[in-house]
Amino acid sequence: MFDFDGLILDTETPLQLSWEEIYSQVGLSVPPAHWASLLGAAADPPEAYALLEKHLGHSIDREAVRRRRLRREHELLAAEAILPGVTELIREAQSRGLGLAVASSSDRAWVEGHLRAFGLLSSFDALLCAEDVTLVKPDPQLYTAALCALGVRADEAIAFEDSAHGAEAARRAGLFVVVVPNRVTRHATFPNADLVVNSIAGRSLDEYIHAAEKGKRKSAG
Repeated sequence: MFDFDGLILDTETPLQLSWEEIYSQVGLSVPPAHWASLLGAAADPPEAYALLEKHLGHSIDREAVRRRRLRREHELLAAEAILPGVTELIREAQSRGLGLAVASSSDRAWVEGHLRAFGLLSSFDALLCAEDVTLVKPDPQLYTAALCALGVRADEAIAFEDSAHGAEAARRAGLFVVVVPNRVTRHATFPNADLVVNSIAGRSLDEYIHAAEKGKRKSAG
């Protein structure tokens, strides 16, 4: 099971850069660790607007800021590619007949649009997004829904995440959690991760499965 933003495609660096450009115009600087802590629960964190309003001391036209920022994010996204190892891991899992799902706190149109653009949409047996649940990450609903969609138990699945919120959601759903920090979330801590790797490409599917099985034996013991 894959998160999307920051795990399959690094949308989070363009997101951060687009906000930093807005913040810099008013003299606001947000520490990297603080910014990383906002990610995983929404494609465009409401807290980002709240930080700007707090700094300015008054409310802002959030929709106008959102439109302006989103235009810049899309410009920056044009330079991004699928992150290393993702496509290879998907293809290997498919060749073995394993079920694949995306569990994302983002809107379906956002996730589907990017997956379709990179030719990955048909690779997944299930796609669970913000519209499919009442609560997104760090609540476990997206992952429990993905488990139901694939017809598997939690101890038969591995979650790949990049954020602390996502890792918490997967852990609460009972999954083995692999965290792959990106350029933004590397500043966060991951107390709910079973395994942290620098890149999905760093290990083979067999190595991830072995790590998950070893983790289950350790938990059982």
